[in-house]
Amino acid sequence: MDIDNGVEEEEEEFGFSRNYFLAKELGGSGKKSACKLSDIDLVDEQELGAAASNIEPKHEKEVVALMNSYRILYPKWVFELRCGFGLLMYGFGSKKALIEDFASTALTEYCVFVINGYLQSINIKQVAISLAEVLWDQLKTKLATTSGNLPKVQQPFSSRSMDDLLSFLNGSQAQDKDCFICVVIHNIDGPGLRDSETQQYLAQIAACSCIRVVASIDHVNAPLLWDKKMVHTQFNWCWYHVPTFAPYRVEGMFFPLILAHGNTTQSAKTAAIVLQSLTPNAQSVFRVLAEYQLAHPDEEGMPINNLYTICRERFLVSSQVTLNSHLTEFKDHELVKTKRHSDGQDCLHIPLMTEALEKLLMEIRQ
Repeated sequence: MDIDNGVEEEEEEFGFSRNYFLAKELGGSGKKSACKLSDIDLVDEQELGAAASNIEPKHEKEVVALMNSYRILYPKWVFELRCGFGLLMYGFGSKKALIEDFASTALTEYCVFVINGYLQSINIKQVAISLAEVLWDQLKTKLATTSGNLPKVQQPFSSRSMDDLLSFLNGSQAQDKDCFICVVIHNIDGPGLRDSETQQYLAQIAACSCIRVVASIDHVNAPLLWDKKMVHTQFNWCWYHVPTFAPYRVEGMFFPLILAHGNTTQSAKTAAIVLQSLTPNAQSVFRVLAEYQLAHPDEEGMPINNLYTICRERFLVSSQVTLNSHLTEFKDHELVKTKRHSDGQDCLHIPLMTEALEKLLMEIRQ
């Protein structure tokens, strides 16, 4: 009996394998579909936005009760901020309205500084400069009321280095622990703050004696942005699961609608990933084009002949054919667009905003 069962199992396995390879052969011999992603009839962006805005909210009573339950925690949150902790809000739904309500009702005694991390690009040094200016104004007011003597005029914050700004924010000027600036960061895991260097600076800012951070995250992998020191020592997070089930209306405005037309501009991060897969010479050619575009923002683009001349002088290409091969790669990845100049010649243009293009150049130079 055992022998018969073994033979039957072998026959079943053989039959399954034979059918598998037959199916592969038949599938390979068939005609391939001519359908392309570009053939999909996408909805107009305005039409899609209008349809999304007309979606009726559900479970309104339950959501209101949920928000009221969070408001009971406001005194506890303020106490934790005064003790030197940071607050990190996570959970499904936009936390923007919740955090703003907390700041406007429970933090009225403190200065609140807001960073919208859902924006595509944020200058972290400008953030530090603004925080230093706010703290300086507070110190001037405090010294004027207590001693009557105004502090001496010092070097402008805009001309200081990042280390100097951090030293000022963490200085011994603010002796009162109850006197601090509350930094609200909507989407600390957003695209404008997601890189490692920015997160390091944010952690150093959060560790300053006169800074307290209230932030929100939405990406499932957001905690991977930080190491143990950043979480427990610098940010010093108190984690709060506060699902609001609110739509991401404001945050979503700054992201392209994948089901709609009219959003072909690539982010600097995506472009950097694509460029890293290309040869060093191709990256150098792209850098020449990017630097020209930044230096001539009012022009329609860089003429191909000018690009070839510069690349030839820098020994980046040996012929027009070599340059064309690089340009083909750029166009295939939608890194470069071709425009017809008013004088009739073709010009090359990178479809990125100035700030994004500057950030991209910094990334490919590293």
